[in-house]
Amino acid sequence: MTAGTLIRIERNTYLSEEIASLRAIQDLTAYEHLSPYTQQTLAFCHAWLSGQSSFEINTSGSTGTPKKILISREQMQHSAQATISTLGLKAGDQALVCINTAYIGGKMMLVRGLELGMPLTVIPPSSKPLEAVDEPIDFTALVPLQLKSMLEADDRRFKHSLNAMKAILVGGAPIDAGLEQSIQDQLKAPVYSTYGMTETVSHIALRKINGPEASDVYEVLPGVEIKQDARACISVKGKVSGEQWLQTNDIVEMLDYRHFRWLGRLDNVVNSGGVKLFADKLEGALQPAIEAFKIAERFFLAGLPDEKLGEKLCLIIERKNHLQLAQKEDLIKWMKAQLHPYEVPKQIIQLPEFILSPSGKIRRKHTLKLLQADSK
Repeated sequence: MTAGTLIRIERNTYLSEEIASLRAIQDLTAYEHLSPYTQQTLAFCHAWLSGQSSFEINTSGSTGTPKKILISREQMQHSAQATISTLGLKAGDQALVCINTAYIGGKMMLVRGLELGMPLTVIPPSSKPLEAVDEPIDFTALVPLQLKSMLEADDRRFKHSLNAMKAILVGGAPIDAGLEQSIQDQLKAPVYSTYGMTETVSHIALRKINGPEASDVYEVLPGVEIKQDARACISVKGKVSGEQWLQTNDIVEMLDYRHFRWLGRLDNVVNSGGVKLFADKLEGALQPAIEAFKIAERFFLAGLPDEKLGEKLCLIIERKNHLQLAQKEDLIKWMKAQLHPYEVPKQIIQLPEFILSPSGKIRRKHTLKLLQADSK
């Protein structure tokens, strides 16, 4: 661990050695006046700097019930070092932490900074995090909504600041086709899509979104092994998993022992008339049209029972007021022109409100139960 890391948070600047010297984080001067988010973040920094050997981490709850899992310090250190070496990060690089530090993505941003000696600027999650930052940033991790909001904003400072960075990670949710094109058109700084989950201690693979090396193929980080099971789902093994094989429900196309294409989650595959439709991929293709025609803020695709097809592909939208006929017709026309006939949803279903996980992700199975309740 590098000594003397600066932590800037809530208009205060702390030295890592100062945090480490405290008996308890509550002993920090004026601690009780800090926001709960800042207290949470500094508590993790104190635990890390004090040498805590394991950490309880919240899973996001997007694919099931949110839970806490135990991850060792060594797993987190190996994950941090793999990212640092892959991206060529150096001590002194300025890192921006603007994703939730209650979850693995935010915690690992803190660990990378504390382990390498990157000064950390920490702000609560917001749609345009660079609004709150004055100093130049070399490295950050964003969710797609944050990057999308800044690229679409009128403020030229956002794009200037983003293009000055050495590396930008984007994860936490799939990147839709429209955002990917915007990144390629507007950003020269290296932008990487991440693949991983809480159980793999954040990402274990990256793919370059922009520049000459842009690709739809993920490359695993150093020290990570991958293989497929009989369902074509990826398994992961490495120091980040305690050298144990970790089985996922993510269907991939493996190109070799280090490279794969992500196709979608097994849970979200719709088998319609014998044709397998990957809902995750289709949602990325649909996103630009959903936005352009102002269909809904949130949506997802799902297979619902059908006597003829077994499952029919349905578009589920979150919308309180009724969808206008012209909007619906525009969307259907676009889908028929852009998608394969099998990929066009057979029905558009509206719900006033989705069920979300604590981290804001759609809980699909729970939301679909609302449809069953409505039909009774």
